[in-house]
Amino acid sequence: MGTSQKKAPAKKPAKKGLTAVSSVRVSGSLSLIKVCARGGNPAAVLDGIGPGAHAASVDSTLKVANLKHLRRIEGQVRGLAGMVEEDRYCADIITQVSAVRESLQSVARNLMRNHLQFCAAKAMQDQGMTREAMVNELMELVAKLRT
Repeated sequence: MGTSQKKAPAKKPAKKGLTAVSSVRVSGSLSLIKVCARGGNPAAVLDGIGPGAHAASVDSTLKVANLKHLRRIEGQVRGLAGMVEEDRYCADIITQVSAVRESLQSVARNLMRNHLQFCAAKAMQDQGMTREAMVNELMELVAKLRT
Protein backbone atom coordinates (compact mmCIF):
# COMPACT_ATOMS: atom_id res chain seq x y z
CA MET A 1 0.00 0.00 0.00
CA GLY A 2 1.40 3.34 -1.02
CA THR A 3 0.80 6.49 0.92
CA SER A 4 0.38 9.72 -0.89
CA GLN A 5 2.12 12.78 0.43
CA LYS A 6 0.74 16.23 -0.15
CA LYS A 7 3.07 19.13 -0.53
CA ALA A 8 2.30 22.13 1.59
CA PRO A 9 1.49 25.18 -0.53
CA ALA A 10 4.40 27.56 -0.88
CA LYS A 11 4.10 30.66 1.25
CA LYS A 12 4.00 33.94 -0.57
CA PRO A 13 6.56 36.46 0.63
CA ALA A 14 5.07 39.30 2.61
CA LYS A 15 4.91 42.62 0.80
CA LYS A 16 6.89 45.40 2.35
CA GLY A 17 5.70 48.96 2.76
CA LEU A 18 2.18 50.14 2.12
CA THR A 19 -0.32 47.29 2.14
CA ALA A 20 -3.58 49.19 2.56
CA VAL A 21 -4.97 52.66 2.88
CA SER A 22 -8.14 53.41 4.77
CA SER A 23 -9.85 56.42 6.25
CA VAL A 24 -10.56 57.16 9.88
CA ARG A 25 -12.06 60.02 11.87
CA VAL A 26 -9.63 61.82 14.15
CA SER A 27 -11.28 64.49 16.29
CA GLY A 28 -14.23 64.61 13.91
CA SER A 29 -12.13 65.06 10.76
CA LEU A 30 -11.54 62.48 8.05
CA SER A 31 -7.93 61.43 7.54
CA LEU A 32 -6.00 58.73 5.71
CA ILE A 33 -4.15 56.07 7.61
CA LYS A 34 -1.40 54.07 5.98
CA VAL A 35 -1.33 50.50 7.21
CA CYS A 36 2.20 49.14 6.96
CA ALA A 37 3.45 45.62 7.49
CA ARG A 38 6.61 45.56 9.58
CA GLY A 39 7.83 42.13 10.52
CA GLY A 40 4.37 40.68 10.04
CA ASN A 41 2.81 43.09 12.55
CA PRO A 42 0.59 45.68 10.90
CA ALA A 43 0.87 49.15 12.37
CA ALA A 44 -1.21 52.20 11.61
CA VAL A 45 0.82 55.29 10.83
CA LEU A 46 -0.93 58.64 10.45
CA ASP A 47 1.34 60.82 8.33
CA GLY A 48 4.40 59.60 10.28
CA ILE A 49 2.73 60.18 13.65
CA GLY A 50 1.58 57.59 16.15
CA PRO A 51 2.28 53.96 16.98
CA GLY A 52 4.55 52.35 14.44
CA ALA A 53 6.09 55.60 13.21
CA HIS A 54 9.78 56.40 13.62
CA ALA A 55 11.13 59.51 15.30
CA ALA A 56 11.69 62.46 12.96
CA SER A 57 15.17 62.71 14.50
CA VAL A 58 16.93 61.57 17.67
CA ASP A 59 19.31 63.62 19.79
CA SER A 60 22.30 61.28 20.14
CA THR A 61 23.17 62.64 23.61
CA LEU A 62 19.65 61.91 24.88
CA LYS A 63 19.72 58.47 23.26
CA VAL A 64 22.96 57.57 25.06
CA ALA A 65 21.56 58.89 28.36
CA ASN A 66 18.32 56.94 27.90
CA LEU A 67 20.14 53.70 27.13
CA LYS A 68 22.35 54.19 30.21
CA HIS A 69 19.27 54.82 32.38
CA LEU A 70 17.45 51.81 30.94
CA ARG A 71 20.40 49.49 31.61
CA ARG A 72 20.56 50.74 35.18
CA ILE A 73 16.80 50.26 35.55
CA GLU A 74 17.13 46.72 34.20
CA GLY A 75 19.64 45.96 36.97
CA GLN A 76 17.43 47.60 39.58
CA VAL A 77 14.45 45.47 38.52
CA ARG A 78 16.56 42.30 38.73
CA GLY A 79 17.60 43.43 42.21
CA LEU A 80 13.94 43.96 43.14
CA ALA A 81 13.09 40.44 42.01
CA GLY A 82 15.91 39.13 44.20
CA MET A 83 14.62 41.13 47.17
CA VAL A 84 11.15 39.67 46.72
CA GLU A 85 12.55 36.13 46.37
CA GLU A 86 14.56 36.63 49.57
CA ASP A 87 11.50 37.94 51.48
CA ARG A 88 13.27 41.22 52.24
CA TYR A 89 11.63 43.93 54.34
CA CYS A 90 8.64 45.43 52.47
CA ALA A 91 9.63 49.05 53.13
CA ASP A 92 13.06 48.42 51.57
CA ILE A 93 11.45 46.93 48.46
CA ILE A 94 9.01 49.83 48.18
CA THR A 95 11.91 52.29 48.43
CA GLN A 96 13.64 50.53 45.54
CA VAL A 97 10.43 50.46 43.50
CA SER A 98 10.21 54.22 44.01
CA ALA A 99 13.79 54.62 42.73
CA VAL A 100 12.96 52.59 39.60
CA ARG A 101 9.86 54.69 38.95
CA GLU A 102 11.90 57.90 39.21
CA SER A 103 14.48 56.51 36.79
CA LEU A 104 11.72 55.59 34.33
CA GLN A 105 10.28 59.11 34.68
CA SER A 106 13.71 60.51 33.82
CA VAL A 107 13.77 58.43 30.62
CA ALA A 108 10.22 59.55 29.81
CA ARG A 109 11.18 63.22 30.28
CA ASN A 110 14.16 62.77 27.95
CA LEU A 111 11.92 61.10 25.37
CA MET A 112 9.40 63.92 25.68
CA ARG A 113 12.17 66.48 25.17
CA ASN A 114 13.28 64.69 21.98
CA HIS A 115 9.66 64.32 20.82
CA LEU A 116 8.97 68.04 21.28
CA GLN A 117 12.27 69.10 19.75
CA PHE A 118 12.01 67.01 16.60
CA CYS A 119 8.76 65.11 16.00
CA ALA A 120 6.31 67.68 17.33
CA ALA A 121 8.20 70.63 15.87
CA LYS A 122 8.08 69.03 12.43
CA ALA A 123 4.38 68.15 12.70
CA MET A 124 3.44 71.60 14.00
CA GLN A 125 4.86 73.20 10.85
CA ASP A 126 2.19 71.39 8.83
CA GLN A 127 -1.39 72.52 8.65
CA GLY A 128 -4.43 70.29 8.96
CA MET A 129 -4.56 66.72 10.19
CA THR A 130 -0.86 66.21 10.90
CA ARG A 131 -0.80 69.22 13.18
CA GLU A 132 -4.11 68.33 14.84
CA ALA A 133 -3.02 64.73 15.39
CA MET A 134 0.21 65.94 17.03
CA VAL A 135 -1.65 68.32 19.34
CA ASN A 136 -3.91 65.44 20.42
CA GLU A 137 -0.93 63.15 20.90
CA LEU A 138 0.91 65.74 23.00
CA MET A 139 -2.12 66.25 25.22
CA GLU A 140 -2.27 62.49 25.84
CA LEU A 141 1.46 62.28 26.52
CA VAL A 142 1.38 65.12 29.03
CA ALA A 143 -1.43 63.36 30.88
CA LYS A 144 0.59 60.10 30.92
CA LEU A 145 3.67 61.84 32.31
CA ARG A 146 1.67 63.34 35.16
CA THR A 147 0.52 59.96 36.44
